[in-house]
Amino acid sequence: MGEEVKLFRTWSSSFALRIVWALKIKGIEYETVFEDLSNKSPLLLQYNPVHKKVPILVHNGKPIAESFVILEYIDETWKQAPLLLEDPYERAKARFWAKFGDDKVLTSVWNVFIKQGKEQEEALVAATENLKFLEEEMKGKKFFGGERIGYVDLALGFLANLISIFEEIIGLKIVDEEKFPSLYSWMQDFAEAPIIRDNWPPRDKMIVKFQALLDATIASSSSSSK
Repeated sequence: MGEEVKLFRTWSSSFALRIVWALKIKGIEYETVFEDLSNKSPLLLQYNPVHKKVPILVHNGKPIAESFVILEYIDETWKQAPLLLEDPYERAKARFWAKFGDDKVLTSVWNVFIKQGKEQEEALVAATENLKFLEEEMKGKKFFGGERIGYVDLALGFLANLISIFEEIIGLKIVDEEKFPSLYSWMQDFAEAPIIRDNWPPRDKMIVKFQALLDATIASSSSSSK
């Protein structure tokens, strides 16, 4: 009897995409369970009663929540095509940059997307400062993990998709090729890697989704300031 692997996700979640990519890289067969977060299923609430969020990986009936925790579980359970290097220092660095991506980069880029006027200008300055750190870390490398996609690449993979979507919607450049040549090149290489490219959510649907989110955020901000 084979292993049971299920992934609870939404169609657009960047956090869940990390798990999709990791399972594909490892060659692990799995079942996808798409969730509607406005009407969460009893199973989602059962498997993740603390956060009530996706992604959730269920391996032989055992649920694991939180994308970084799941990535490490996958890497420790299935040893082929390792995502993290063996060296403890390199593993620590990878975890640092992954956390930096969520805590600093994603937050600051999101603020550029949802803010207006002077607040957006200030958010772009903050995002640029954070992106400079990634640019420096990327110099001389094809991927954050070296010559092949690894843990940090999966953690920061949202940049290769959301950045261009945000730029298209707000008409503002966030990652400029001249200012961030190494990061820009990584975004292209990562996005076009077959396992990554074949699993992106539909771009047109993503633009519709985030345009609606932006419109709702602006409307809410306008009504609260009256």
